[in-house]
Amino acid sequence: MEKQYSNDDITVVWKPDVCIHSTLCWRGLLEVFNPRNRPWIDMDGADTAAIMAQVDKCPSGALSWYRNGEKAVEPGQVDVETIVEASPNGPLMVYGNIRVKHADGAETVKHKVTAFCRCGQSQNKPYCDGSHKKAGFSD
Repeated sequence: MEKQYSNDDITVVWKPDVCIHSTLCWRGLLEVFNPRNRPWIDMDGADTAAIMAQVDKCPSGALSWYRNGEKAVEPGQVDVETIVEASPNGPLMVYGNIRVKHADGAETVKHKVTAFCRCGQSQNKPYCDGSHKKAGFSD
């Protein structure tokens, strides 16, 4: 279930089912993104520019932002070739626009970055949910 957090300037959107728990969101801006707090995002913890910059580091697209008063859009659609990269001891990262066909026949269009499970432990297959860390997955 998507969650939204706002300040006077922007709204940060968090999609937990897309999150791969890379920890990049809170490393460097713990005042805003602190997984030990509830809610875990405090929009008063830093200025808007710092929050936007930190959200832009999210490798999975689970975090995005939009300016208040503007329509929310999918995070940065990419108009370049698709690149596939195996993360060390982690997910298969696909950069670019892709269409994912699921086992049940449903299709999902993804933009920017998509993280696919390589360890087989994800509860959100085919996507990575960070389970590789607990499973001790290594490649």
